[in-house]
Amino acid sequence: MTLIDRGSPAAVDPQASLADLLPAAASALGLTRLGRAALTLPDAQVVVVLLVDGLGDDLLAERGGHAPFLRTLRSRQPNGVALAGFPSTTATSMGTLGTGLLPGAHGLVGLDVLDPDRDQLFSELAWDPEVDPRRWQPEPTVFEQLAAAQIEAVRIGPGYFDGSGLTEAALRGGRFVAADTLRARVQAALDAARSIERGLIYVYWGEVDKAGHVYGSRSWQWGDELTAVDSMAQQLAEGLPAGSLLVVTADHGMVDVPFEDRVDVAFEPDLSAGIRHLGGEARALHLYCVPGAADDVLAAWRHRLGDRMDLATRDQAVRAGWFGPVKARVLPRIGDVVVSAVGQVAVVDSRTARPEALRLLGLHGARTLAERRVPVLLAGPIAG
Repeated sequence: MTLIDRGSPAAVDPQASLADLLPAAASALGLTRLGRAALTLPDAQVVVVLLVDGLGDDLLAERGGHAPFLRTLRSRQPNGVALAGFPSTTATSMGTLGTGLLPGAHGLVGLDVLDPDRDQLFSELAWDPEVDPRRWQPEPTVFEQLAAAQIEAVRIGPGYFDGSGLTEAALRGGRFVAADTLRARVQAALDAARSIERGLIYVYWGEVDKAGHVYGSRSWQWGDELTAVDSMAQQLAEGLPAGSLLVVTADHGMVDVPFEDRVDVAFEPDLSAGIRHLGGEARALHLYCVPGAADDVLAAWRHRLGDRMDLATRDQAVRAGWFGPVKARVLPRIGDVVVSAVGQVAVVDSRTARPEALRLLGLHGARTLAERRVPVLLAGPIAG
């Protein structure tokens, strides 16, 4: 891949992954290349990565009228896109972003996943104090590798993220700056960019995703949140000092699934038969089966949902590369049967799901491009 000249957009391989982003940023800062070179960024003194949770590239294209700044960047950078891994969900994508590895290597393989040692499901988003995050995800993060090379690494987000299980598993390293509002996070990023000689600054914003879940990604509430992010992204880009680069990206996209297109296994005995734990989430499920029942479970789910969902055994999904190369320690965390929606459908279990989760309109997690494709847009003094 040709190195980008200053003033050029990101050079993105058609198969570029979210895993390539922070290694590319580290390389732009002078660290020896981590991983493959599917994405190349301009050399910079400071790289600021603004991650807008839930801002899929398809949604940005569809609703760009709410985001004139980002829309302009996107029009100038038609190849500015990468793919989130599977499942296309926040916990998994944070592992992918933070480590520069695909899910099968970092091991955060879904929302609700099996802890094989305890035979219990736990949420990799909310975490479980019984699970040691550094043992669960022992690979070094890009932030840790930067800090070890004496390159500043700054992470900016809500205070409760600092020291949380997901942060410790996926995004540990460097220093954390707590800031509640988007304006405060942008100001913290500008302050950091102006005070360090060389480094990576990571900023997280989650309100676009929240609006999409509750109201849908085509709602006016979602549009208002996008407008707010667009304005602050422009202020961030315009306020950065010379030698800085802003990268705007996301962890996944989103699709709206009407409630009449939900399948509730609580009322589908053929779908619950043989399942020990129903993990994952509504569009990307891990079915942990009773020993010996996986083939029957697969057949029952294919009969009922095979026209709207891709289904595979664990071995089939691994061989097909759904999770990337899978390490031995990660393998038992993957369901005996793995399910990914391809149509307008979601599967829930009202017996165990939180009531608020059952009310979410916007969903993600599957392998569709609408859910996996995320923007990689450059701006700032050296991005043109």
